[in-house]
Amino acid sequence: MTSTAHLDPESLINAYAQGVFPMTDHDGKVRWYTADPRGVLPLDGFHLPKTLSQTVRQGKFQVRINSDFRGTMRGCMEGRPEGSWISPKLIDAYERLHEMGFAHSVESWRDGKLVGGLYGVSLMGAFFGESMFFRERDASKVALVALVERLRQREFLLLDTQATTGHLRTFGAIDISAAQYLARLRAALEVPRVFA
Repeated sequence: MTSTAHLDPESLINAYAQGVFPMTDHDGKVRWYTADPRGVLPLDGFHLPKTLSQTVRQGKFQVRINSDFRGTMRGCMEGRPEGSWISPKLIDAYERLHEMGFAHSVESWRDGKLVGGLYGVSLMGAFFGESMFFRERDASKVALVALVERLRQREFLLLDTQATTGHLRTFGAIDISAAQYLARLRAALEVPRVFA
């Protein structure tokens, strides 16, 4: 699906509820997309590498939730200098979702500076991970660990990653068919959950 995306909050929420997400193309236009296969990170199959577990235990980073949502999105955009699917127009749209309680950031801070994190959208029992960035080694990974812990504690059913990468597969991310994904999404949207 590549039709032009409408970025008002209602359109964005309706799109996520159907497994659709927006991306900015190289021509600067924002369009709707889906993925088949679809990447998910099973919350009960999350793998925490031993070295990262040590980093988490050491408390090198302070983890914050929704402390600097816009800064987190900008970090994700700036981390891709050759053209990002995140545009200023998208940042504005997701900031509106954030103000409404649907979009969230999980951030890693050190010495008072934002050094990594991720953001996504929560809808009922589903969390749609959008992007991650880091300015210090392991900062985004620590944020991911914190995200998974929070989703487990609050009994979310689905962590959508849109696609899998080698990086995400080290944490247990898998590909499933679009049909399987939509079945999981429907189940997650039946259960009321609160992220923040």
